[in-house]
Amino acid sequence: MTLIKNKNKLNDINAYLLIAFAFVLPLTVAVGNLVAGFIIIIWLFRGTFKKDWNELKTNKVILAVLGFYVLHIVGLLWTEDLQWGLHILKKETKFLLLPIFMLFVRKEHIKYYIYAFLLAMSMSEILSYGVWFEIIPEFKNATVANPTPFMSHISYNPFLAFAIYLLLNAILFNKKLDKKQKIIYSFFAITMSINMFITGGRGGQIMYFAMLVIILFQYFNNQRIKALFFTILIVPSIFFISYNTSNIFKSRVDLAVANVLNYEENKNTSVGLRLTFALNSWEIIKENPFIGVGTGDFVEEYKVINKKLTPQLPSTTNPHNMYTLELVQFGILGLFSLLSILYFQIRNALKSKNKIFKNIGVTLPLLFGVIMFSDSYLLGHYTSMLFIFFSAFLYKNYDKKKVLTND
Repeated sequence: MTLIKNKNKLNDINAYLLIAFAFVLPLTVAVGNLVAGFIIIIWLFRGTFKKDWNELKTNKVILAVLGFYVLHIVGLLWTEDLQWGLHILKKETKFLLLPIFMLFVRKEHIKYYIYAFLLAMSMSEILSYGVWFEIIPEFKNATVANPTPFMSHISYNPFLAFAIYLLLNAILFNKKLDKKQKIIYSFFAITMSINMFITGGRGGQIMYFAMLVIILFQYFNNQRIKALFFTILIVPSIFFISYNTSNIFKSRVDLAVANVLNYEENKNTSVGLRLTFALNSWEIIKENPFIGVGTGDFVEEYKVINKKLTPQLPSTTNPHNMYTLELVQFGILGLFSLLSILYFQIRNALKSKNKIFKNIGVTLPLLFGVIMFSDSYLLGHYTSMLFIFFSAFLYKNYDKKKVLTND
């Protein structure tokens, strides 16, 4: 009896640590890792591994994620650069947090996970404006020209886009929000949207526009013509306003367009290099279409093809495209493994009887599906941890007899 009580206490501790993790996730890697470390230690100390596996083994999302990770282990068998392969494997080991987190998430805590995350993002936004208006001095990653406080703009803007989606989803679908709450949520949705265009993360800005399309189609549900009409009306309007009011957004859009249209003269630019990485990587993929070059051979294989085709340009350790990276490493098998995660997430979400969480569960993989064309977002720390943490509670197989409420 005492043992059962002790295990219940350990479960409670981890359940509350996950709320803390939601708060620190956008703010600090060090504290986030510390909290995650405590969760792992408590899970190990609890020692109910067989029971845990029995709970998780029927979850298709978990199986897809574990398959993705195991592929990185198996891929070491045909890699020549074992050291780099182990480096990549270490970076992807964070996906093992997903099943551990899923064991301790509670449906009654979902609203607290979201509140904690939005509170942290609101703090980040306020600090971002503080630096931008030069009320507070520049610090960490935040500069007046690109005010992203705790992470680079590559990660900050996707976080911001997802936070805006959570706010809009609550405003539109949470019938329990009172008028005051809707005003507060609307205020932050608007100010975060403005914040989106005073920072330089183009991947996150693309994610933002994709998010608007998704939320409009979710709001109008089966009225696709109406959803399409408002998409055509609203999305270009926001783009036009942002383009004509934000110097950084205008300059980065103009630069991206110019780099694409004049690719041959602009290969050594941010966009030009991404196109070059994709084209050169495709040559590697054509030679290794089924199982790729292995977990660790991207760097050396790319050096060879880069020296042959574009010797005037720098080499890279990352093609800045998650799909391309998986195709190079594991061929069609890798692409299938990556897409299977997104597929089972959407499939799992569609089974939910709760409109709010169904929407979020479908949107998370769709948004990542879009931005993974612009960078390897499941390789970097911040964005992959965002993906992992929200997946833990969105796709858990809760007791089917108890339906989630709209809190």
